[in-house]
Amino acid sequence: MTEFNASADPNTASLPLNSSTTSQIPTGQNLPTRTETDSIGSLEIPDTAYWGVHTARANENFPIARRPISVYPDFVRAFACVKQAAARANAEIGALDDQRANLIDAACEEIKSGKLHDQFAVGVVQGGAGTSTNMNANEVITNRALEIAGRSKGDYAFIHPNDHTNHSQSTNDTYPTAIKIALAFSLQNLLGELTLLADAFAAKGREFAHIVKVGRTQLQDAVPMTLGQEFNAFATTLREDVERLEEAVALLGEVNMGATAIGTSINAPVGYKEAVIKHLRQITGLDLKTAGDLVESTSDTGVFITFSGALKRSALKMSKIANDLRLLSSGPQAGIGEINLPARQAGSSIMPGKVNPVIPEAVSQVAYSVAGADVTVSMAVEGGQLQLNAFEPIIAHSLFQSITWLERAAQTFRINCVNGITANEAHIEDTVDRSVTVITALAPVIGYVAAAKLAKEALAKNEPIADLVVEHGLLERDELGEILRPERLTGMSADDSVNNTATSAEAVPRDEVTTELPIIPDPEG
Repeated sequence: MTEFNASADPNTASLPLNSSTTSQIPTGQNLPTRTETDSIGSLEIPDTAYWGVHTARANENFPIARRPISVYPDFVRAFACVKQAAARANAEIGALDDQRANLIDAACEEIKSGKLHDQFAVGVVQGGAGTSTNMNANEVITNRALEIAGRSKGDYAFIHPNDHTNHSQSTNDTYPTAIKIALAFSLQNLLGELTLLADAFAAKGREFAHIVKVGRTQLQDAVPMTLGQEFNAFATTLREDVERLEEAVALLGEVNMGATAIGTSINAPVGYKEAVIKHLRQITGLDLKTAGDLVESTSDTGVFITFSGALKRSALKMSKIANDLRLLSSGPQAGIGEINLPARQAGSSIMPGKVNPVIPEAVSQVAYSVAGADVTVSMAVEGGQLQLNAFEPIIAHSLFQSITWLERAAQTFRINCVNGITANEAHIEDTVDRSVTVITALAPVIGYVAAAKLAKEALAKNEPIADLVVEHGLLERDELGEILRPERLTGMSADDSVNNTATSAEAVPRDEVTTELPIIPDPEG
């Protein structure tokens, strides 16, 4: 089977911008073509292409992002799941004959497995509330089904993209349903990476549990803590966000399949709504349910604000951790310098030997992008009018990009940064010895006023607090040692740490940075 690839980026294909009733699509290779017709007119489509006239029109109209929807493979798989469920439901209620339904089903199964994704060529940014994406899916599925049947692509008299593959459906129920399913698929990979990142911080927490250091508030010395406590806190905050994201994904389970155009279920036969949700649950393995009010569900996109907000929260908290690591590793001579980040690349074209915290910097930039995408989602949700939101394509693009970038950021953060962090124990010990922060632990014993005077004297003389306390006869050395025990100063025993809670079910371990996201196994398989 030959798959057509018009160019490295399908959105850059050379297409006429002002088509008349018939237009020739330049192929650059004089490939055979077939003629396809829509309500606008006719176009010549490369014979090797599985997409058709509606996809070609979209590529004429929306050469904007220069990124096809295939960059989000979970979205393509989700659309195949939706179309497969529709075909099975239509066959079950007698709205579509078994032969056509089975052929459509088989084509969808192939797409779910990763085939023909390059044929999903329409741009991620498009007008029409997702109609171009829906028709792209209809055309690819139809032409592959025709091929399986031993017929030619474009033989729409036998299987038609609208009449058969899109039977009982509308863009307005298939598109938002596919978005929700794809988000649920994609989120599992992100949750796995966040869990693995939390485990990496927890491992460092155990490794650094014995190292007492100076805690800081408002960038000023505060009270003692352990470096292990600091890293355990990073692990805990990431695990909290896993829980928040799991709560957000539960909201994605309500879909509007069977609503068709505006929620009135026009052209959806009796029994279809019940049948399609049953098959969709079986195909995806997700806990999906039909919305109680299909008119409301078709017009309301509020769930995407909630989901986007959860992504933003996770991204910004990860960025805060990245910022902390940059501060703790600053220097190495003229900064805090308590930890060392792995040296990943030369840091300067002019300063020999300089190494920058490039991984945390990249993580923060991803977080800024996710925060910006959240604003886009919010504006797009607000912009919906009456019975439909026309701006779901930019909502989908924003959310899918955020999930993709967050997963990859978490992965490189763990592999290329956190796993290789080491502690500058001698420097930390020297800092603690000369720090006046331990005076807080002495205040209940020697009094606040006396403690304050000692703190000022220690800073002025640059001498350890402990030596001054003994020198002034306020405490004996043994008594002082008991008060200043690390366990008492930090409120944590040396072996306390956050447990590693990753399991094979919740984590997606990968030992090296990848450019492709993992494929969720087919639940039916």
